[in-house]
Amino acid sequence: MPCKLVILLSGSGSNLQAFIDASRDGLLPDVEICAVISNKAQAYGLERAKQAGIATVCIDHTQFASREAFDAELQVCIDSYHADLVVLAGFMRILTPRFVRHYLGRLINIHPSLLPKYPGLHTHQRALDAGDCEAGATVHFVTEELDGGPAIVQAKIPVFPGDDAAALATRVLSKEHTIYPLAARWFAEGRLVLQDSKAVFDEQVLPENGILFQQE
Repeated sequence: MPCKLVILLSGSGSNLQAFIDASRDGLLPDVEICAVISNKAQAYGLERAKQAGIATVCIDHTQFASREAFDAELQVCIDSYHADLVVLAGFMRILTPRFVRHYLGRLINIHPSLLPKYPGLHTHQRALDAGDCEAGATVHFVTEELDGGPAIVQAKIPVFPGDDAAALATRVLSKEHTIYPLAARWFAEGRLVLQDSKAVFDEQVLPENGILFQQE
């Protein structure tokens, strides 16, 4: 049986497209993208999903009285697809602890920094302001701590003289498109699990920064 993915997004869906392309190219043989859910009807990611023949759902968060009520409806929708793995692909919502606990160990996110550096927003500008010589992205399991779950895989890029936040963001995004489907593949293959609050790959506990992705 394939690993059933539900992907959540709020915007253009470039990481969703990376999953679609990886699936088309045979890089996700054990994965089925069952649905794409957005909290914004205008999200272009929904159009990407429709073009790929993937079911789409919009659940408008502004129609709910509380964050808890929205997350409860979102959970019902995800569970209707019997998701094995929930992928946050630019889903711009802070999730409630109850929601996170329900999917603990099968909920992953990608963050545009080398975690634990720079959780939250404005990651690229913060890296520049700190004078960092490298930047990157991290795929991690989601826990109740914002951007604080154990890292799975990281990809790094050098920071060049003259870089601004937009230049960094573009180069980091290209790395995101590689490492995010890769992490999902490892999960689908049973090689990656969350165990005792640690990311475990091939039965080995990963270090704080996860696996460093090296381009072949």
